[in-house]
Amino acid sequence: MRWAALAAVAVLLALPAVLGSYAVTVMILIFFYGFLGQAWNIVGGYGGQLSLGHAAFVGIGGYTAALLSIDHGISPWLGMVAGGVLAAALGALIGYLGFRFGLRGFYFVLLTVAFAEVCRILVSNIDALGGALGLYITFTGDPRQFQFQDQRVYYYVALALLLLATGVVAAIERRRFGIYLTAIREDEGAAEALGVPTLRYKMLAMIVSSFLTGLGGTFYAYYFFSLQPGTAFGIPLSVEIVIRPIIGGSGTLLGPILGSFILTPLGELSRTYFGQSGLHGLHLVAYGLLLIAVVLFLPQGAYPFLRRLAHGARA
Repeated sequence: MRWAALAAVAVLLALPAVLGSYAVTVMILIFFYGFLGQAWNIVGGYGGQLSLGHAAFVGIGGYTAALLSIDHGISPWLGMVAGGVLAAALGALIGYLGFRFGLRGFYFVLLTVAFAEVCRILVSNIDALGGALGLYITFTGDPRQFQFQDQRVYYYVALALLLLATGVVAAIERRRFGIYLTAIREDEGAAEALGVPTLRYKMLAMIVSSFLTGLGGTFYAYYFFSLQPGTAFGIPLSVEIVIRPIIGGSGTLLGPILGSFILTPLGELSRTYFGQSGLHGLHLVAYGLLLIAVVLFLPQGAYPFLRRLAHGARA
């Protein structure tokens, strides 16, 4: 398994040399959304706490890095860490309110959506944050400002973020932290009866997840060079984050990555095809049909299904 992972990373490192510009763009999006899905996977997949407000952490991370750079001249590389810390603080607040008062399932989903909407409304109405028009970042091409002339650099930065999140999840999975999260997901009452400090570990999962997602906000801001409240904090972005682990297999190490490799090219190709045909928005129908198919035929996701096939073939 380790050698296969190293071989896969080596292939990904060499790919930009043979890929065209559009293919590199698609790969960047695959890595970035895979990273966000992997960050969500900590609390939503392993912990079983379904958050539909993770876009709030992306928005906070992006706005923090952009404002520190625009108003105070602080490099986004430092602003990225500051954004991650602020996102983790918001995650701790959401987690405490939700977990301390026993909100589960649909009620916790509503809490996370409510916080994301509050953030969107606040940012939309504060002129110092750009208001409803948002923030636009001037391209300088200065690497110290998280800007690169060569798009392949974004490829490697996005790949590094994905590997970082995957490494964190792998470390969690092998330790007591991951075992406790899985126990909480399967039966929280039984875990508490066995002495698992459920509040502490759910809080830790939420903080780590939101911190990593906040780091991704800086990449989001400086890859697209703009931030609008409706997109950076909106429910559609949260759905984009959540749907990849669900398709690939939430609560597994490779599920979010596989889900991103399935969904991102599908989304880009269908958006391009339907856009050229004048059928804007039909790519969302393709998303919906795929999600329905996975729920009906692969309820645990694509990765567990492929893993069972591989085990069956070896047997």
